Amino acid sequence: MKHKIYVVGMGPGAEEMMTEQAKLALEASELIVGYGVYLELLGDKYKDKEFYSTPMKQEIKRCRYCFEEAVKGKTVSIICSGDSGIYGMASLMYEIAKDYPECELEIIPGITAASSGAAVLGAPLNHDFCVISLSDLLTPWDKIEKRLRSAAEGDFAIAIYNPSSHKRADYLARACDILLEIIEPSRACGYVENIGREGTRTVTCTLKELREAKVNMFTTVFVGNSTTEIIDGKLITKRGYKVTE
Repeated sequence: MKHKIYVVGMGPGAEEMMTEQAKLALEASELIVGYGVYLELLGDKYKDKEFYSTPMKQEIKRCRYCFEEAVKGKTVSIICSGDSGIYGMASLMYEIAKDYPECELEIIPGITAASSGAAVLGAPLNHDFCVISLSDLLTPWDKIEKRLRSAAEGDFAIAIYNPSSHKRADYLARACDILLEIIEPSRACGYVENIGREGTRTVTCTLKELREAKVNMFTTVFVGNSTTEIIDGKLITKRGYKVTE
């Protein structure tokens, strides 16, 4: 029998937004591995478990630790915010798994920020959409620019992850400048901070206003397509139905 490692998407962080499958995986685990902020979000519910964390930029070390401890006989979970396969650890875990054939991965999906943020704002992703991260830590900025332009030209609704950080304070403005080359300044947009956590804040605005917004790394940004409207304070992308009186 192979040693089991769960790769768990824990959603935004609130327990009620975590799937039952994710809870069962964590309960079955002796060791829970993750970025420190995500471990803190678990609160006291799993305080009887062993925890292990590494700082940002040490994801490979974190993942290898999972396999090393699993080989010793421990049942291990590695947690990711949102969904483990959307900007999470799932792909990296599969890459490293090649070195540990005696281990077996089980991917546990979670509610990603695009879904949970959209639900708070209204229905901004109710037609074709794409998700783009502005983090250039692993992706060159010129490729991010190309993806932004392609999304705008294709009239996709866009969910933007990692719009800002201390070192990337102007990245959202830079992204908006690229979109404004193609999209009108009045395009309906919005953003959500701290989705599903204490201090959740939502804002609807135009693309021009979004360019001036000050956001943080816990913010998810939404840019509407050509049919998107702000209706009663909610960001709504139309599906195409012919609504009659």
